[in-house]
Amino acid sequence: MTRLLYLECTAGISGDMAAAALLDAGASEEVVRRALDSLDVEGFAVEISRVVKSGLDVCDFAVVLDAAHENHDHDMAYLHGCEREDGREREEGGDREGSCVGGDGYGYGLDGERECGGGHSHDGGEGTGHHRGPREIEAIIDGATMTEEAKATARRIFELVAQAEARAHGVPLGDVHFHEVGAVDSIADIVAIAAAVDDLNVDGVVVTDLPCGRGTVRCQHGLIPVPAPATAFIAEACGLPLTPSTVEGELVTPTGAAVAGALRTQGALPERFTIQRIGMGAGKRAYDTSGILRAMIVEPLV
Repeated sequence: MTRLLYLECTAGISGDMAAAALLDAGASEEVVRRALDSLDVEGFAVEISRVVKSGLDVCDFAVVLDAAHENHDHDMAYLHGCEREDGREREEGGDREGSCVGGDGYGYGLDGERECGGGHSHDGGEGTGHHRGPREIEAIIDGATMTEEAKATARRIFELVAQAEARAHGVPLGDVHFHEVGAVDSIADIVAIAAAVDDLNVDGVVVTDLPCGRGTVRCQHGLIPVPAPATAFIAEACGLPLTPSTVEGELVTPTGAAVAGALRTQGALPERFTIQRIGMGAGKRAYDTSGILRAMIVEPLV
């Protein structure tokens, strides 16, 4: 019988939201942790827990960086160039990626680390000067303890991000480098997602329209519009359907767009279906949405 994974992205999609939703939908935590523990990457741990989001009990997937890798950049008002009307910072509900020309990685850092033009972190923490290129990241994925299908999925997600960054910056693909702080975070997210999808053993993936947030996000060169260029380039390359939204903020991150583009096999659900399992993943930023990605395992009815 056909099993489909349905990603309902009405509140957006990011790396940590996707990993959490897939785990909540039934992917094996043991399989995911085995893949993460095998990575030739230092400086992180993963916490999987239950949290309340928009009044609902949902799964939270958090990559916790050590002191040498943590960038301490949680000022969402600064990131988006403005503050909420109520004066609170935006801090729960996307993932920790921010965006420069594409968010994940080139000039801004995969997780939104602010950099000056010389490539030195304003935070000055250790471990932020090293950069990983596409070949280094591919080698890390190839060495992971997961199936060949899962490795291929992880490589595809990173390839989409790297190609978008190269296009945004007008540089060859081989010249794209991901800052170590962000690379650690996103490698963990993407490997977890790839291992989880593979473990769910579905026959196809349905992805709904992606909501286009509005406003701006701060990068190395100033404020740029949402969706960030790399997110838009990924949507273009993969033919991802976008829906305008009045919500201010980055609802779809570059990693989120790459996950949708890499996994999507069809854009619509069958006319009739049954739901076999439901998973809900929490975001980390507070926008005027639920901040939840819902993943459902469905079976068509004929």
